[in-house]
Amino acid sequence: MLLTLTTTGDPATDLGFLLFKHPDKAQSFPTATGTAHVFYPRADPEECTAALLVEVDPVALARGKGDRKRVATLGSYVNDRPYAAGSMLAVALSSVFRTAMTGRCDVRQELADNPIPLRVGLPAVACRGGAELAARLFEPLGWAVAATAVPLDPLFPEWGDSPYLDLVLTGDLRLADALRQLYVLLPVMDGSKHYYVGEAEVDKLLRAGEGWLAAHPERELISDRYLAHRRGYVTTALAQLAELDGAAEETLDDALVEPVVDTAPEAPEPLAVTRRRAVVAALREVGARRVLDLGCGGGALIRDLLADPSFVEVLGTDVSAGALRVAGRRLEKLPDRVRDRVEVRQSSLTYGDPSLVGYDAAVLMEVVEHVDPSRHRALEQSVFGTARPQHVVVTTPNVEYNVLFPTLPAGRPRHRDHRFEWTRAQFREWGDATAERTGYTVRYLPVGPEDPEHGPPTQMAVFSRLEGVN
Repeated sequence: MLLTLTTTGDPATDLGFLLFKHPDKAQSFPTATGTAHVFYPRADPEECTAALLVEVDPVALARGKGDRKRVATLGSYVNDRPYAAGSMLAVALSSVFRTAMTGRCDVRQELADNPIPLRVGLPAVACRGGAELAARLFEPLGWAVAATAVPLDPLFPEWGDSPYLDLVLTGDLRLADALRQLYVLLPVMDGSKHYYVGEAEVDKLLRAGEGWLAAHPERELISDRYLAHRRGYVTTALAQLAELDGAAEETLDDALVEPVVDTAPEAPEPLAVTRRRAVVAALREVGARRVLDLGCGGGALIRDLLADPSFVEVLGTDVSAGALRVAGRRLEKLPDRVRDRVEVRQSSLTYGDPSLVGYDAAVLMEVVEHVDPSRHRALEQSVFGTARPQHVVVTTPNVEYNVLFPTLPAGRPRHRDHRFEWTRAQFREWGDATAERTGYTVRYLPVGPEDPEHGPPTQMAVFSRLEGVN
């Protein structure tokens, strides 16, 4: 894995002061996955280039204690880790240039405090999303992005392109900012992290993203990928970023965690906004006043419901304690008269909860696809049997529409945690059977721009309890 940092500042060799690495020396450093080498291919007053070369030992990595479960698999030994820049290069970057990332330069602090002309070269970087994703990530930060897809094999162009880019970034930035952005965005481009992701990674993300991530238009995508799609951690990170940015509650929506497909082609707004608006409209249409938000996450729909005084009581439930803490902190900021209309607490969708009885409507917004099909009968009994509201509103992705998302690889679900994604026919089959078994009627509505062939991006079912059926 190779990364180069080049400047044409005057004199360019000041780059050595900023990196705490002398241009006349080639140095090597042990890392968790191998050895990192720092050297200067060019160092003169006009132009100076520092290179970071990381040698990863895939055999030692596979035999390490963190990878024992995969020792016997070929994929543990044959993979792109030693070659394509990703999360392992990011780890080496933070280890080798740790002081430079803090923005400290004992000898020449003014150098660290001011932008300098920079060119970053990554001749082989993993980027699941291609050149378009690289531009979305780096251009808002002031970089000019030149990205060329690396072919699978130059001798066989018909094989197409690989998921790797030859990436060059140019711009005038503080070196510390550039390093911290690379530290975060290298694993984000890769789409995976090759080490354990725990709660401490949230703090690392927020520290490295200080000063730029909160205002980034792709902060949801960045948080989701950096935190390996761990929903609770992502929700916590987004909540703190929203507070830093002074953002509205509506920007925190975890119903569609993978932002690669956050906006339908030619749609005027994110799907999350369109979806919440459709759910609220359906609840108004059936005259619901007391509403259950089942699987409420960080509370985005709850906020929309509370903005309408016709909803006199809202109860949000989720199995994730972390998500409920985020929702609770958000609700604490509301006026007392609004906060008196809402409660959030922990509850599971697949276990009957008698305290949920008596509500006019229940909402399962982008929830059912996160539940294993083998548990759907338990969900059905919990919602339509035990709670048994007058109406139930369910939304879920329409998998037929996925081919219209240009950045979503063929066959890949919209979120890593999705246990399935239904076609329109499959959704109707489930909805019709559920309604017949439980004594409800059901009707189906499109959500979002409807394609003539593939239908809408989101599909909705509105269940209504039959009169005289308890």
